[in-house]
Amino acid sequence: MSDAFDLLTTVEYGGCSAKIPASVLESILINIPRINDPNVLVDIDTHDDAGVYRISDDLALILTTDFFPPICSDPFEFGQITAANSLSDVYAMGGEPFLALNIAMFPSQGIPIEVYKKIIEGAAAVAQQANTIIIGGHTIDDFPPKFGLAVVGKVNPNQVITNAGLRPGDRLILTKPLGSGIIVAAKRLGMVTETAYTETLEWMKQLNKSAAQVMRTVGARGATDVTGFGLLGHCLKMAKASGVGIALYSSRLPLLPEVYKLANEGCIPGAAFRNLDYVKSSLTVEPTVDYNLKMIMCDAQTSGGIIMGVPKDRVEEALELLHAAGLSYACLIGEVFEGKQIIIR
Repeated sequence: MSDAFDLLTTVEYGGCSAKIPASVLESILINIPRINDPNVLVDIDTHDDAGVYRISDDLALILTTDFFPPICSDPFEFGQITAANSLSDVYAMGGEPFLALNIAMFPSQGIPIEVYKKIIEGAAAVAQQANTIIIGGHTIDDFPPKFGLAVVGKVNPNQVITNAGLRPGDRLILTKPLGSGIIVAAKRLGMVTETAYTETLEWMKQLNKSAAQVMRTVGARGATDVTGFGLLGHCLKMAKASGVGIALYSSRLPLLPEVYKLANEGCIPGAAFRNLDYVKSSLTVEPTVDYNLKMIMCDAQTSGGIIMGVPKDRVEEALELLHAAGLSYACLIGEVFEGKQIIIR
């Protein structure tokens, strides 16, 4: 029976923690040939969430893909989380997804085919919430299983939000709590309560649709979603792309239940240390900053929240709108300044 099959038994690293380290990716992408096309509004140069191609004066397409190994035990929930994560790249750029294709790797032997059916159904349920039509896909025989979506979104070419859009003086708001990588690792080890684990899954299933709507309302220009490279890794990518420095307030971080306790007990996944290696040459940490909080900021997130740069005079408005939309953990966590460093205060 598929209900008895635990997808977490198939992987060592699941979800976005399975990404190749950011430093390795950067070394590869630097030599990729570039195409000079004035309609390409966003490409790999800034390592943004997705590519953007202009179709007309008032329409551009956002193109993205994302897939990963299991992040949870239940196949339907795995499908939900992968879909929410794949759609997030469109939302992070202020767009609206509308079309998608399934991308699947699944072993034809060893795992009941009913498990695959449940994964697809979970993804379809979340796509429906996003008003996105899944119109096909591709499956190959492979172990361990992996799943995700290729997504097409739409946006006005003059309203694209990118990771290069931060400006000095912007305030940084994070929309979801941190620590999903730690919670999932703790689940494998039997260290976390079912209540904390269940809440973590619910946040990973949640679309970033409301966050995108708020960004458009308050005039945010720079944003990204927080996934496999952790909060610090994605902040560094934004800082590089925008040519700015970022200061983060460690005492203001929104954390999932039990995350700090687990980090304090040593439950820190290997992906967090790889992310720390990526940022450390550009990172300044004030002496009073808690080590556990620093490592939580490096924790690889799956279907994490959006970190957005908001004009200083619209922070309260943004927070009120986010909280009204059910993003109860959304809070101000930092600011943008003229410089090149990432500072943890």
